[in-house]
Amino acid sequence: MNKALEIVKCKCPKCGKGNMFNKKGNIFLFKLPEMNKRCKHCDYKFEKETGFFFGAMFVSYAIAAAEMISILVLFWYLIDLSPLNVFFIIVFVAVLSSTFNFRLSRSIWTHIFYKN
Repeated sequence: MNKALEIVKCKCPKCGKGNMFNKKGNIFLFKLPEMNKRCKHCDYKFEKETGFFFGAMFVSYAIAAAEMISILVLFWYLIDLSPLNVFFIIVFVAVLSSTFNFRLSRSIWTHIFYKN
């Protein structure tokens, strides 16, 4: 499987088959994604040490900022909506994408630090 696709699907960086998360989470039900401790296929440990995913917060921040800037450019400059409408759209998309960004940032962080 393609490495970028493995990251987006939150697959194990070692085998590419096991899922990093056993529950995806749902922002509307106030449920956070639940991460597996180890890969069910190859027993790879996802969290190397306590606080390992602290750095994933910075990845999540970068993803959210890129989404918000893209929305700003699209709706304000290209579609010419009012700033208040653009603000509400940005907030709506940020809330909708929060659990996806959480999973994606942890997946990216885990894949960055995987060594063969």
